[in-house]
Formats: sequence, structure tokens, C-alpha cells
Amino acid sequence: MGFKTLDLFAGAGGIRLGFERAGFKTVFANDNNKKCKLTYDLNFKEPELSVKDIWKIYIKEIPDFDVLLAGFPCQAFSIAGNQKGFRDEQTGGNLFFKIAQILRIKKPEAFMLENVKNLKNHHNGHTFNIIRNILERLGYHIKAEVLNSMTHGNIPQNRERIFIIGFLDKDKADAFEFPEEIPLTKSFKEFVLDKTEDKYYYNNKPLYEKIKNDVNSEDTVYQWRRRYVRANKRGVVPTLTANMGTGGHNVPIIRNGIGIRKLTPQECFWLQGFPKSFELPEIADSYLYHQAGNSVTVPVVERVAQNMMLVMKGKMLNQQMTISRF
Repeated sequence: MGFKTLDLFAGAGGIRLGFERAGFKTVFANDNNKKCKLTYDLNFKEPELSVKDIWKIYIKEIPDFDVLLAGFPCQAFSIAGNQKGFRDEQTGGNLFFKIAQILRIKKPEAFMLENVKNLKNHHNGHTFNIIRNILERLGYHIKAEVLNSMTHGNIPQNRERIFIIGFLDKDKADAFEFPEEIPLTKSFKEFVLDKTEDKYYYNNKPLYEKIKNDVNSEDTVYQWRRRYVRANKRGVVPTLTANMGTGGHNVPIIRNGIGIRKLTPQECFWLQGFPKSFELPEIADSYLYHQAGNSVTVPVVERVAQNMMLVMKGKMLNQQMTISRF
């Protein structure tokens, strides 16, 4: 049957997708967002997404599993947020303690946690030290590293996220290595459509006059930052964020022969490494932008999962592992 995973804070299913591509099997999935369930269940068979406050889940009723997966809420630690950390119950800053509770009771062989890069430096490193100390007291041996989608996933998005890996077995933890950097060979143009619906174009809309002179290259991705246009100098897509759906703020903007437009939700999912076969439900774009920005970059997760799989099987790591084709 293979190694079984618990998919917490599952969102649209990006972590599940990466781990299942690497050979893991999902036995339970949970998120508190009803809109995410529409996307998740459209693309995955059993188990469907359980929509429930994680604090109300009775841990002993969770099926047995080998690896806990959690891209736990990051707003409390993000530079873009209020950075209240564990004290921020409103945005889930305290949810790490539920993860620790599950690890203590279920004692899976391993886990993978994902969060914003700033988690490592939040509160001068104090927050991360608390997390590390709790996990180590639970018996886990920890490794953590910041990975970028454009350097570790061959996805043209400048997205840095911290990955925290833990194993009960010290030898396995010592053997585990994070994937190495790989060349970025793909352009953002490979992930966007030549033409899309008129509603995504700014032509003949009030914002057009404000941005038309600054959005002047077809080889650059831009963002409207409420008062000014920001160009991404690297020629990749800036970090996709969960607040993209709020009034168009932060949604990447491109120019082509037709005009100036924002990326569509579908394109944002593609720029997170979701396959073109991944379906989106008929819900408001604001929810889909939020889900895409809140997700993970699938090929990065897949490469981490491949390394975990080899370690758990007791095999030597192969640094030249390939990513599933987009």
C-alpha cells in the first residue's frame, strides 16, 4: 500500500499532489475552508476533504499514517502580515500547537511542514526555536531549509518558503537531504494564454490610464501596488499571494499584443506547478486567487517528497531526481 500521509491545512491540494506523485497515499485530509473543498474534491478521489475546525478533530479517530503534512497558516509570521506569531489566533498563529499534539499522540514516522520564509527570523528567531524545541522534545530529528520555486522547481515564480522535515529515526534524518538547485529553463510565457476573457483586460478601464506607461514590456511581469506599478526585474512572476483576490491588489499583470491584463486564476494555478488537467470549480475568481496564492509550488514539494520516500525506503539519495513533467 505504501507510506500513508495526513494532509492538514490542505487548501486546494498542492501538497497532496506533490506527495502522491512521489508515491505516497493520502488517508485523511482537512481544511476549514468550504470553498477549498469544492476545488479539492473536484480533483481528488477518496479521501475527500474534511471541512472542520482542526481544534475539534478527535485525534484518536484520525486513521493511522506515516507522514504528517501541513502547510500551516502563515499570515501570523509573514512580513506582509501583522507578525503576531503564536499570539495571533485570528489568523491561526497558534495552530502549530495542534500539529504538535497530533504528532505526540499519533507518533508518525516523519512530517513535513511548510511556511513563509520569515518564520525562521520571526521575533529574532525565537518563534522558530520554539517550534524546533517542541518537535525535538517529541522525539523528532529536524532539518529545515528555505527553497525557492524558481531555483528548486523550475517554475518561473520568485517564491521562497521554509520546509521543515522531521524523522523519528536519527539515521533517516541524517540521510535526508533537501533537493539541490536546478536550472530555471521555463519562461512565464509558457504558463499564460495568448488570449483570455475580456474581464481580465484593463483596456478601457479606469486603471488602464494609470498603468499603461509603466507596463511597457511583454517580457516582464508587473504588479499594481495600489498606488504604483512594480516591475519584476528577474523576468519571473512575483510571489503569488493569498490576498490577490482583494480588489485586484497584487495580481500579476502582463502585456501582450491584445493589451494589458492580469493573470487569470487558472494561470496562477499553473504558475504554482499544478498540471493543466487540474480543474477549477465555478466559483468567484476571488476565492480561486486566494487558493492559488495560499498553495504550494507542486514540483518543489514533489522533489522534497521524493527525497523523503527514498530515505524512508532506506535507499541512497539520488541528487539528480527528475520532476514530473508539467
